[in-house]
Amino acid sequence: MKKLRLGVLASGGGTNLQSLIDSCADGRLSAEIAIVISNNPGAGALERAAKAGIETCCINHRDFADRTAFDHSVVQQLRDAETDLVVLAGFMRIISATFIEAYPQRIINIHPALLPAFPGLHVQQQAIDYGARFSGCTVHFVDAGVDTGPIIMQAVVPVHEEDTAEDLAARILVEEHKIYPRAIQLFAENRLHIEGRRVRILPAPPPCNGAMHNPGLEG
Repeated sequence: MKKLRLGVLASGGGTNLQSLIDSCADGRLSAEIAIVISNNPGAGALERAAKAGIETCCINHRDFADRTAFDHSVVQQLRDAETDLVVLAGFMRIISATFIEAYPQRIINIHPALLPAFPGLHVQQQAIDYGARFSGCTVHFVDAGVDTGPIIMQAVVPVHEEDTAEDLAARILVEEHKIYPRAIQLFAENRLHIEGRRVRILPAPPPCNGAMHNPGLEG
């Protein structure tokens, strides 16, 4: 069976990319990374991809007159690489309708908060400032809004009393590396079905019946 071909877009260090590279290598993810594209010439993600023997491409958004022209260029690279699914892994650009129309329901993102709470940027600090007791991460399909697409999977982490934004981000990142490969595997198995705002996983996995409390109920 043909493996799912991923086009990964990243702007930074590429730790989520690395988790996908590792998951493909050890068989947890039935996919191959066809290309890694960055808008940042200094992105660590490009180095990680090159080290793994993956095709890379840097398309600097500063070289384009507008967002649509930039997206056209990225889409063309993805098509040339015969990409099946576009994976945003710390890609710090809001994509245009041009992009979404080229890959309808085939773009996914991971966001370091429990959507719909705290979309956008600096979300760990937002959670701390708001006094949230829990935060986490969300894998979702990308639509025309900012972090508004249908949710595929989430992970929850507690916010500790003395957390800095960096502390919380590090705790969330551990969970990102777990759920992003899993969500992509579900897509590869054709188990994700979008019904309005709901993403149905078929066949349905066992429900998660446990509860977490922060602070704990004892003491």
